[in-house]
Amino acid sequence: MRTTLYYTLMLLLGFAWYKFGQNLLRKGYRDENDERVEGLVGPVGFLVAAGAGCYLLFALLRALFQRQVPCIGKGCRMQVYTLASHAGDYWANVFFLAWIVLALGYALYVTQKIWFRA
Repeated sequence: MRTTLYYTLMLLLGFAWYKFGQNLLRKGYRDENDERVEGLVGPVGFLVAAGAGCYLLFALLRALFQRQVPCIGKGCRMQVYTLASHAGDYWANVFFLAWIVLALGYALYVTQKIWFRA
């Protein structure tokens, strides 16, 4: 039950993130208060998010090819989940990595679309 709740909440959070980005793209150059519409991240945040996204994408691809992923979080120090022995924990961590990569990628996409409007 906890696993189902985890995946459901992650999918709902992803949907909310998508809708938030679409609302920003739909606003145009100025919002209701005549203030300029900013992207999800600023210039420094864009570089940090791009770097973190690239690192996490590399970790995701490494996890998929090696069939092992290091545990994400404070509770497990230096523990490695393999597909053969910890399939549930492996897929949970791979799903989390994929979700974070997609969320950061979408934030970068929305920000870039806002910055380079014609």
